[in-house]
Amino acid sequence: MTYATVMVSLALDRPNARRLDVAVKLAEQFNASVIGIAASDFSPPLYYTSGEQAQKLLAQSSDVISKRTVELEAEFRAAMQRIAGVAEWRCALEIPAKYIAQQARAADIVVSGATGALTDPFAVADPADLVMQLGRPLLVVPETSGAINLSSMLVAWKDCPEARRAVVDALPLLRKAGKVKVAEIVEDDADHARAQAAVADVVAWLGRHGVAATGFVPEIGGNVAVQLERIATAVDAGVVVAGAYGHSRFREWVLGGVTEHLVAHPSRCALLSH
Repeated sequence: MTYATVMVSLALDRPNARRLDVAVKLAEQFNASVIGIAASDFSPPLYYTSGEQAQKLLAQSSDVISKRTVELEAEFRAAMQRIAGVAEWRCALEIPAKYIAQQARAADIVVSGATGALTDPFAVADPADLVMQLGRPLLVVPETSGAINLSSMLVAWKDCPEARRAVVDALPLLRKAGKVKVAEIVEDDADHARAQAAVADVVAWLGRHGVAATGFVPEIGGNVAVQLERIATAVDAGVVVAGAYGHSRFREWVLGGVTEHLVAHPSRCALLSH
Protein backbone atom coordinates (compact mmCIF):
# COMPACT_ATOMS: atom_id res chain seq x y z
CA MET A 1 0.00 0.00 0.00
CA THR A 2 1.21 3.47 -0.89
CA TYR A 3 -0.04 6.95 -1.72
CA ALA A 4 0.20 7.05 -5.51
CA THR A 5 -1.97 10.16 -5.81
CA VAL A 6 -2.23 12.99 -3.29
CA MET A 7 -5.08 15.49 -3.55
CA VAL A 8 -4.65 18.91 -1.95
CA SER A 9 -7.65 21.14 -1.32
CA LEU A 10 -6.94 24.84 -1.72
CA ALA A 11 -9.07 27.53 -0.07
CA LEU A 12 -10.10 30.73 -1.81
CA ASP A 13 -10.06 32.95 1.26
CA ARG A 14 -7.08 31.82 3.37
CA PRO A 15 -3.37 30.92 3.02
CA ASN A 16 -2.49 27.66 1.30
CA ALA A 17 1.30 27.53 1.68
CA ARG A 18 1.33 25.01 4.53
CA ARG A 19 -0.94 22.46 2.90
CA LEU A 20 0.93 22.80 -0.41
CA ASP A 21 4.21 22.18 1.43
CA VAL A 22 2.79 19.00 2.99
CA ALA A 23 1.46 17.82 -0.38
CA VAL A 24 4.91 18.29 -1.90
CA LYS A 25 6.53 16.37 0.97
CA LEU A 26 4.12 13.47 0.49
CA ALA A 27 4.72 13.48 -3.27
CA GLU A 28 8.48 13.40 -2.71
CA GLN A 29 8.30 10.59 -0.14
CA PHE A 30 6.00 8.37 -2.21
CA ASN A 31 6.92 9.46 -5.74
CA ALA A 32 3.27 10.40 -6.09
CA SER A 33 1.28 12.54 -8.45
CA VAL A 34 -0.63 15.48 -7.00
CA ILE A 35 -4.08 16.80 -7.84
CA GLY A 36 -4.76 20.36 -6.79
CA ILE A 37 -8.42 21.13 -6.29
CA ALA A 38 -10.51 24.19 -5.51
CA ALA A 39 -14.18 25.05 -5.67
CA SER A 40 -16.52 27.81 -4.64
CA ASP A 41 -20.11 28.71 -5.28
CA PHE A 42 -22.23 31.83 -5.26
CA SER A 43 -22.81 32.87 -1.67
CA PRO A 44 -26.39 34.19 -1.30
CA PRO A 45 -26.61 37.84 -0.22
CA LEU A 46 -27.97 38.72 3.20
CA TYR A 47 -30.85 40.57 1.57
CA TYR A 48 -33.44 39.48 -0.99
CA THR A 49 -32.96 40.47 -4.62
CA SER A 50 -34.30 39.34 -7.96
CA GLY A 51 -34.36 40.10 -11.66
CA GLU A 52 -31.58 42.15 -13.22
CA GLN A 53 -29.93 42.90 -9.88
CA ALA A 54 -29.77 39.20 -9.03
CA GLN A 55 -28.24 38.39 -12.41
CA LYS A 56 -25.66 41.13 -11.91
CA LEU A 57 -24.68 39.74 -8.51
CA LEU A 58 -24.36 36.23 -9.94
CA ALA A 59 -22.14 37.45 -12.78
CA GLN A 60 -19.92 39.44 -10.42
CA SER A 61 -19.59 36.50 -8.05
CA SER A 62 -18.71 34.12 -10.89
CA ASP A 63 -16.05 36.52 -12.18
CA VAL A 64 -14.47 36.83 -8.72
CA ILE A 65 -14.41 33.04 -8.26
CA SER A 66 -12.96 32.45 -11.72
CA LYS A 67 -10.21 35.01 -11.16
CA ARG A 68 -9.34 33.54 -7.77
CA THR A 69 -9.20 29.95 -9.04
CA VAL A 70 -6.81 31.06 -11.79
CA GLU A 71 -4.57 32.54 -9.09
CA LEU A 72 -4.81 29.34 -7.05
CA GLU A 73 -3.85 27.21 -10.03
CA ALA A 74 -0.76 29.36 -10.57
CA GLU A 75 0.16 29.01 -6.87
CA PHE A 76 -0.36 25.24 -7.05
CA ARG A 77 1.74 24.76 -10.18
CA ALA A 78 4.55 26.90 -8.79
CA ALA A 79 4.67 24.74 -5.65
CA MET A 80 4.59 21.50 -7.65
CA GLN A 81 7.68 22.32 -9.72
CA ARG A 82 9.68 20.35 -7.14
CA ILE A 83 7.86 17.03 -7.62
CA ALA A 84 8.74 14.29 -10.11
CA GLY A 85 5.18 13.06 -10.58
CA VAL A 86 2.29 14.54 -12.54
CA ALA A 87 0.62 17.71 -11.25
CA GLU A 88 -3.04 18.07 -12.23
CA TRP A 89 -5.48 20.88 -11.51
CA ARG A 90 -9.26 20.62 -11.01
CA CYS A 91 -11.73 23.37 -10.15
CA ALA A 92 -15.44 24.03 -10.35
CA LEU A 93 -18.20 26.46 -9.52
CA GLU A 94 -19.73 24.21 -6.87
CA ILE A 95 -20.06 23.77 -3.11
CA PRO A 96 -16.45 22.91 -2.13
CA ALA A 97 -17.04 19.94 0.19
CA LYS A 98 -19.46 18.28 -2.24
CA TYR A 99 -17.10 18.71 -5.21
CA ILE A 100 -13.97 17.54 -3.38
CA ALA A 101 -15.74 14.52 -1.91
CA GLN A 102 -16.79 13.53 -5.42
CA GLN A 103 -13.34 14.05 -6.93
CA ALA A 104 -11.60 12.18 -4.09
CA ARG A 105 -12.27 8.98 -6.04
CA ALA A 106 -9.07 9.85 -7.95
CA ALA A 107 -6.84 10.10 -4.84
CA ASP A 108 -5.37 7.95 -2.09
CA ILE A 109 -5.22 10.73 0.49
CA VAL A 110 -6.62 14.26 0.68
CA VAL A 111 -4.76 17.19 2.29
CA SER A 112 -6.83 20.03 3.72
CA GLY A 113 -6.51 22.99 6.04
CA ALA A 114 -8.11 23.25 9.48
CA THR A 115 -11.59 24.63 10.09
CA GLY A 116 -10.59 28.07 11.31
CA ALA A 117 -12.68 30.53 13.29
CA LEU A 118 -15.24 31.25 10.55
CA THR A 119 -15.93 28.92 7.66
CA ASP A 120 -18.08 29.89 4.70
CA PRO A 121 -19.33 26.58 3.20
CA PHE A 122 -19.67 28.28 -0.19
CA ALA A 123 -15.96 29.20 -0.23
CA VAL A 124 -14.14 26.67 1.97
CA ALA A 125 -14.36 22.90 2.30
CA ASP A 126 -14.84 22.32 6.01
CA PRO A 127 -12.69 19.31 7.02
CA ALA A 128 -15.49 18.24 9.38
CA ASP A 129 -17.66 17.70 6.29
CA LEU A 130 -14.85 16.21 4.22
CA VAL A 131 -13.75 13.54 6.68
CA MET A 132 -17.28 12.13 6.85
CA GLN A 133 -17.82 12.06 3.09
CA LEU A 134 -14.48 11.34 1.39
CA GLY A 135 -14.08 7.60 1.83
CA ARG A 136 -10.36 8.46 1.89
CA PRO A 137 -7.99 9.47 4.70
CA LEU A 138 -7.91 13.21 5.34
CA LEU A 139 -4.70 14.92 6.44
CA VAL A 140 -5.63 18.16 8.22
CA VAL A 141 -2.79 20.69 8.21
CA PRO A 142 -2.63 23.55 10.76
CA GLU A 143 -1.97 27.03 9.46
CA THR A 144 0.61 27.82 12.13
CA SER A 145 4.20 28.60 11.23
CA GLY A 146 7.15 26.24 11.42
CA ALA A 147 8.25 23.08 9.67
CA ILE A 148 5.93 20.08 9.36
CA ASN A 149 7.45 17.01 11.01
CA LEU A 150 6.37 13.73 9.37
CA SER A 151 9.05 11.61 11.07
CA SER A 152 7.29 11.20 14.43
CA MET A 153 3.67 10.08 14.69
CA LEU A 154 1.16 9.40 17.45
CA VAL A 155 -1.64 6.87 16.95
CA ALA A 156 -4.59 7.90 19.12
CA TRP A 157 -6.06 4.45 19.66
CA LYS A 158 -9.65 3.64 20.55
CA ASP A 159 -11.00 0.13 20.02
CA CYS A 160 -13.53 0.97 17.31
CA PRO A 161 -13.84 0.58 13.51
CA GLU A 162 -12.87 4.19 12.77
CA ALA A 163 -9.52 3.90 14.59
CA ARG A 164 -8.76 0.56 12.91
CA ARG A 165 -9.46 2.10 9.52
CA ALA A 166 -7.31 5.13 10.33
CA VAL A 167 -4.29 2.98 11.24
CA VAL A 168 -4.61 1.02 7.99
CA ASP A 169 -4.97 4.24 5.98
CA ALA A 170 -1.90 5.69 7.71
CA LEU A 171 0.37 2.69 7.09
CA PRO A 172 2.36 4.29 4.26
CA LEU A 173 3.24 7.27 6.48
CA LEU A 174 3.79 5.12 9.56
CA ARG A 175 6.32 3.00 7.66
CA LYS A 176 8.25 6.16 6.74
CA ALA A 177 8.21 7.58 10.28
CA GLY A 178 11.24 7.08 12.48
CA LYS A 179 9.19 7.17 15.69
CA VAL A 180 5.65 5.85 16.25
CA LYS A 181 3.78 5.87 19.57
CA VAL A 182 0.41 4.14 20.07
CA ALA A 183 -1.55 5.56 22.99
CA GLU A 184 -4.99 5.01 24.45
CA ILE A 185 -6.49 7.28 27.07
CA VAL A 186 -8.60 5.35 29.56
CA GLU A 187 -11.79 7.17 30.49
CA ASP A 188 -12.80 4.46 32.97
CA ASP A 189 -10.06 3.25 35.37
CA ALA A 190 -11.52 -0.26 35.31
CA ASP A 191 -10.59 -0.55 31.63
CA HIS A 192 -6.86 0.07 32.11
CA ALA A 193 -5.83 -3.58 31.64
CA ARG A 194 -8.05 -3.90 28.58
CA ALA A 195 -6.51 -0.76 27.07
CA GLN A 196 -2.98 -2.08 27.63
CA ALA A 197 -3.88 -5.37 25.91
CA ALA A 198 -5.46 -3.50 22.98
CA VAL A 199 -2.47 -1.19 22.53
CA ALA A 200 -0.10 -4.17 22.69
CA ASP A 201 -2.08 -5.86 19.91
CA VAL A 202 -1.89 -2.74 17.73
CA VAL A 203 1.87 -2.40 18.32
CA ALA A 204 2.37 -6.06 17.37
CA TRP A 205 0.17 -5.68 14.29
CA LEU A 206 2.16 -2.63 13.17
CA GLY A 207 5.38 -4.57 13.68
CA ARG A 208 4.17 -7.26 11.30
CA HIS A 209 3.67 -4.48 8.75
CA GLY A 210 7.16 -3.08 9.11
CA VAL A 211 6.41 -0.32 11.65
CA ALA A 212 8.51 -0.24 14.83
CA ALA A 213 6.06 1.25 17.33
CA THR A 214 5.83 1.50 21.11
CA GLY A 215 2.70 1.60 23.24
CA PHE A 216 1.60 3.79 26.10
CA VAL A 217 -1.45 3.84 28.37
CA PRO A 218 -1.31 6.62 30.99
CA GLU A 219 -2.10 5.57 34.54
CA ILE A 220 -4.39 8.57 34.94
CA GLY A 221 -7.24 9.20 32.51
CA GLY A 222 -8.98 12.54 32.21
CA ASN A 223 -9.72 14.76 29.23
CA VAL A 224 -8.76 12.73 26.16
CA ALA A 225 -7.91 15.68 23.90
CA VAL A 226 -5.71 17.28 26.56
CA GLN A 227 -3.94 13.99 27.33
CA LEU A 228 -3.27 13.27 23.66
CA GLU A 229 -1.87 16.76 23.18
CA ARG A 230 0.53 16.22 26.09
CA ILE A 231 1.71 12.87 24.72
CA ALA A 232 2.09 14.28 21.19
CA THR A 233 4.20 17.13 22.57
CA ALA A 234 6.35 14.73 24.62
CA VAL A 235 7.20 12.58 21.58
CA ASP A 236 7.39 15.60 19.23
CA ALA A 237 4.73 14.06 16.99
CA GLY A 238 4.15 15.92 13.75
CA VAL A 239 1.07 13.84 12.92
CA VAL A 240 -1.72 12.41 15.07
CA VAL A 241 -3.55 9.42 13.54
CA ALA A 242 -7.13 9.01 14.75
CA GLY A 243 -10.52 7.71 13.82
CA ALA A 244 -13.11 10.38 13.06
CA TYR A 245 -16.19 9.84 15.16
CA GLY A 246 -19.47 11.54 14.39
CA HIS A 247 -22.97 11.20 13.05
CA SER A 248 -25.38 13.10 10.82
CA ARG A 249 -27.99 15.32 12.45
CA PHE A 250 -30.26 17.50 10.32
CA ARG A 251 -27.77 17.09 7.44
CA GLU A 252 -24.94 18.53 9.55
CA TRP A 253 -22.03 16.49 10.84
CA VAL A 254 -21.74 16.46 14.59
CA LEU A 255 -18.26 15.36 15.62
CA GLY A 256 -17.02 13.87 18.86
CA GLY A 257 -14.86 15.99 21.17
CA VAL A 258 -11.45 14.61 20.16
CA THR A 259 -12.27 14.68 16.44
CA GLU A 260 -13.58 18.23 16.69
CA HIS A 261 -10.38 19.27 18.48
CA LEU A 262 -8.15 17.74 15.80
CA VAL A 263 -10.17 19.35 13.00
CA ALA A 264 -10.79 22.79 14.46
CA HIS A 265 -7.81 23.47 16.74
CA PRO A 266 -4.86 21.42 15.49
CA SER A 267 -1.37 22.26 16.67
CA ARG A 268 0.02 19.52 14.40
CA CYS A 269 -1.19 17.53 11.40
CA ALA A 270 -4.01 15.04 11.98
CA LEU A 271 -4.63 12.04 9.74
CA LEU A 272 -8.31 11.14 10.11
CA SER A 273 -10.46 8.35 8.69
CA HIS A 274 -14.13 7.56 9.11
